[in-house]
Amino acid sequence: MSRRLIPAALAYADGVPYAAAYGDVYHSADGGLEQARHVFLGGNDLPRRWRDAARFTLLETGFGLGLNFLATWQAWQSHAPAHARLHYVAIEKHPFAPDDLARLHARWPELAALSAQLRAAWPPLVPGFHRVLLDGGRVTLTLAFGDIADCLPQIAMAADAFYLDGFAPSRNPDMWSPQVLSRLHRLAAPGATAATYTVSAAVRQALAAAGFACEKRPGFGRKRDMLAARYAPRWPLPPARPEPARRAVVIGAGVAGSAVCARLAARGWQLTLVERHEKWAAESSGNLAGIAMPLLSRDDNIPSRLARAAFLFSTHLWQQLGGVGSAFAGEACGVLQLARDAGHAALQRETVEALGLPPDFARFLGAEQAAAMTGNPAAAGGWLFPRGGWVTPSSLCEAMLASCGGLLERRFAQQASSLRHDGSEWTVQGDGGACIARAPVVVIASGTNAASFAQTRELPLAAIRGQVTHIPAGELPSLPVVLCGEAYVTRPANGICCVGATYDIDTDPALRQSSQDENLERLAQVLPQTSMGKDRPLAGRTGFRAVSPDRLPLVGALPDPCAAIGGSRLSDVPRLPGMHAVLGLASRGIIWAPFAAELLASQLEGEPLPVERELAAALDPARFALKAWRRRNG
Repeated sequence: MSRRLIPAALAYADGVPYAAAYGDVYHSADGGLEQARHVFLGGNDLPRRWRDAARFTLLETGFGLGLNFLATWQAWQSHAPAHARLHYVAIEKHPFAPDDLARLHARWPELAALSAQLRAAWPPLVPGFHRVLLDGGRVTLTLAFGDIADCLPQIAMAADAFYLDGFAPSRNPDMWSPQVLSRLHRLAAPGATAATYTVSAAVRQALAAAGFACEKRPGFGRKRDMLAARYAPRWPLPPARPEPARRAVVIGAGVAGSAVCARLAARGWQLTLVERHEKWAAESSGNLAGIAMPLLSRDDNIPSRLARAAFLFSTHLWQQLGGVGSAFAGEACGVLQLARDAGHAALQRETVEALGLPPDFARFLGAEQAAAMTGNPAAAGGWLFPRGGWVTPSSLCEAMLASCGGLLERRFAQQASSLRHDGSEWTVQGDGGACIARAPVVVIASGTNAASFAQTRELPLAAIRGQVTHIPAGELPSLPVVLCGEAYVTRPANGICCVGATYDIDTDPALRQSSQDENLERLAQVLPQTSMGKDRPLAGRTGFRAVSPDRLPLVGALPDPCAAIGGSRLSDVPRLPGMHAVLGLASRGIIWAPFAAELLASQLEGEPLPVERELAAALDPARFALKAWRRRNG
């Protein structure tokens, strides 16, 4: 789905925000906020429908400057129950830059507090889905930056209402095409409504074909009519999704399990966290520093798009927790990924230019700039990720678990040995069969230890050894950023810089000299001015990463290894009832964990997914079983 994103250009026509590319205004000349309230809220019978709602889900087909969203948010605060959650999904092909949004939003001072919060959380202008948490989590905005023809098929949601708000059909016919509007029925919840300012016959016909009954209503301002519609298809609808029990056992208190607890507790789930050690983050999450950075590729492939989504959501969530360096240890100091040589530097430069990446997300530094930043005169250049940095995983785990408050019960120093399902609940059993915890949902987030359960034994996860070397900060140059290349070098964490990490196919947990020597050799390649003898004492830490064959995590409902697969799609793979996983986070667990937890929580709640359908499918734990079935069946 990824295409180069072209931001909106701020312009005005007779004082009204105007899009020259479409020859149309962003809202009525008779008043933008008033139009939003009359056409979109009024046309969908809002806020009356919110009175008893626990959750309400909206889809807007053209976010523009965000005025419809801000008007809806303001009304939600005034009229929806305090415990209710609003999910607002919006598509925008040409998003505005934050400075332009500030100029536009200044026209409505009554929305200043809300618009400031929106701009503070505004994502960088890169394509894809962006999940933004607002109003203390009461409002979730999912922005799909891209063409509607690409984005709409990738949205997974059941919308209670639609705001159809593109530029006029005569100016932007692609947005109003029958092919686009016919997809709305796949995204509509029973009883969904839709509203738009246009009464075009072609739009009415397309909506009717999608199962909507349309009616004209008085329009706003100088427009005589507007359109309101209700989803009332002639075909039978699937049964309503049952509400989840909102009780779960999470196994594993590393970054994955802690993140799962945090994102489920944010939705009101009662949780029991089972951990075999006496403290959280005792295994691979116990390193002094984990690096937060995205992944770039010239073709913007699926791993790159997933890593970008994970990086952006995780850094956004950290701000919601209180910020890196405040709520938990770390620094948002930036990350510099050095090129290997001049040829690689040229490829890095071409990648940033071809993808059209904004400098607040990624930019290329030439050889001179990279040399000045690192003190390495041989540096060929590199990618600078200004939003990146490092985090102490155990401190992050502590902050995420603390955010759960009284919804979390910790059962540490207890080994989960087996899992049994009685038809309604899972029992987590310890040695000897004693019950540790029970719940309808169990989430396996125990990294390499997941293979100890019969239900997860066939998952293709490998344990990859990684040894990190610890070097006192005074022995290394003072770097302004985290440095990555043949090795990574962090800024000091408690006076220690971390260098590593090895990638070994063995199970030796002890520190060893050969691994330290390997780290120091790679350190010399990125910082040749640093001289480290091989006779220095061993210092560091060894951990084991859980890695899948395609190097992507496993997030979602687990396949039933004993049931036959009935077809060639992921939906044809039988699942274990109530059993889910966040596994295989490999070397990027610090950014994968919060994003994977948000995806899993959205799946469990039946919420709009925070990412494209094809990207969620790329993380489905059943993908390996399905590939094996396809090989066997031609």
